[in-house]
Amino acid sequence: MHVALYARVSTVRQADNDLSIPDQLRQLNEWCKANGHLVVHEYIEPGASATDDKRPIFQQLINDALQKPQTFEAIIIHSFSRFFRDAIQFGVYERKLGKNKVKVFSITQQTSDDSAGEMMRRIINTFDEYNSKENSKHTSRAMKENARQGFFNGSKPPFGYIAASTETDGSHGRKKKKLEINEAEAGIVRIIYDLYLNGYQGKQMGCKEIAKHLTDKGLLMRGKSWRIQKVHKILSDPLYMGDYYFNVIDSKTKQKRPPTEWVKTNIPVIIDAEKFEQARTRRLLRAPAKTPPRITTSPTLLTGLLKCGVCGGSMTLVTGKSGRYKYYKCTTRQNKGNHACSSSNHPMEATDQQVLNKLAEKVFTPERVHSMMTALRKRIKSSKDTQQQRVNELNRQLKVVEERQHRLLDAIETGIVDLDETVQRRAQQLKSAREALLIEQAGVRREHSLPVDQLKASQVDAFAKTLKAKLLAKDSAIAKSYLNLLVDEIVVKDNTATIRGSYGALAHAVTIDDKKVGHLKQVPTSISVWCARRDSNPLPSASETDTLSK
Repeated sequence: MHVALYARVSTVRQADNDLSIPDQLRQLNEWCKANGHLVVHEYIEPGASATDDKRPIFQQLINDALQKPQTFEAIIIHSFSRFFRDAIQFGVYERKLGKNKVKVFSITQQTSDDSAGEMMRRIINTFDEYNSKENSKHTSRAMKENARQGFFNGSKPPFGYIAASTETDGSHGRKKKKLEINEAEAGIVRIIYDLYLNGYQGKQMGCKEIAKHLTDKGLLMRGKSWRIQKVHKILSDPLYMGDYYFNVIDSKTKQKRPPTEWVKTNIPVIIDAEKFEQARTRRLLRAPAKTPPRITTSPTLLTGLLKCGVCGGSMTLVTGKSGRYKYYKCTTRQNKGNHACSSSNHPMEATDQQVLNKLAEKVFTPERVHSMMTALRKRIKSSKDTQQQRVNELNRQLKVVEERQHRLLDAIETGIVDLDETVQRRAQQLKSAREALLIEQAGVRREHSLPVDQLKASQVDAFAKTLKAKLLAKDSAIAKSYLNLLVDEIVVKDNTATIRGSYGALAHAVTIDDKKVGHLKQVPTSISVWCARRDSNPLPSASETDTLSK
């Protein structure tokens, strides 16, 4: 009789490290030889569960078995559990094969072809299914406990981490894995958050721009170009602030389990909770369902800055009388109706002019700028120790990466290793790691060395005079750019507007090259950190807030 052999193990790890498949094949071939059967094909499934039919080799076996004329007359397996661990599915496929006169034989669980043999196979299948479910239950319980103890159950760690092997007491030499920070990748994660929250060279950046920026700089996603979805996942995944859970997704249904079944695993933090929350808030504000993209890129002066002081919603431009009249209106009222918020509309031209006038005449005056720089000096002085510690740590990491680069180059030059694809990829990874550290190091040093102490009274006076001229000029595009850089938000309630901004951004603006002061025709973008909302500029306190009456 012409037969086909089918051997299977449940996981790829078993296939790589176990002797099960070779042993199955040996026994199957010996049994066929002893019984005078001719083996025409061997089907080997290295890593697939028998609880369902989603197995490529199994499907190939069934497809070949159903060909006409037959290529073989029987399928030989070690035990029925190798074929299926589901009694109903086993019966379905056995009948399907039987219609083409192909039988299924187990060399260790032999049964007859009569009704008694069929009943015995059903009993064996039922026990196999029960054992499978019990094993799954106990495995799941063990993996949950493993996660509770802080160990990693997966095979591929999230971006920004590595799965480091650790020995534990009572593990009999077996090593478990814990997630540890991969400094090269973690540096890129921090850059992504920094670009999203603070922009680059005075320009706001979304996921698409960040993905292109990183790819162009050679800061790749494990050797691959960045995609929008990957950037968005990093910005939205709470694991980067240490909020990592196991057992969230049901592997069979692909649906989320109830939160009560999630198991929290302690992992190192890459992004602090405050910064993650800032990114989450910005994503919600930028979501098309809440804020149309035209608002983010609108040329209207105060769009994106104005906030309703009654409900906290954004305020955007609306028109009346076929466009003759323009107003700033609360988006809550606009989307849900006037009953949803009691705020009033504000004429666009009058509001724009009053905000610009007050900023020019009361906020960015020489006296006020001097006062704000004094406050900034005090804040920088109090945080220098912490910033210096971070600089020292980055220097240490940079030294390690550079030593690895030198060792790799020495090995290539002396012929110890060949410059193949793997070595090239490793060299690129080290290069990206070094660039990420240098970028972060530069950012921390800029925060540590804001040139506030070197500011001269003449610089402040010249800056205030120039800024006043730009804010009151007819070019609304330049005024809007200055507002986006220096102002975080303008909260309007009744006839009062409260303006909040960043001292750090103002300091960089004041320290523009003396030769350019008073002659700027546009907002400069040569200083990569010259933008509001940087890490060194926490949310403004009361001293950073100005209130004006309209």
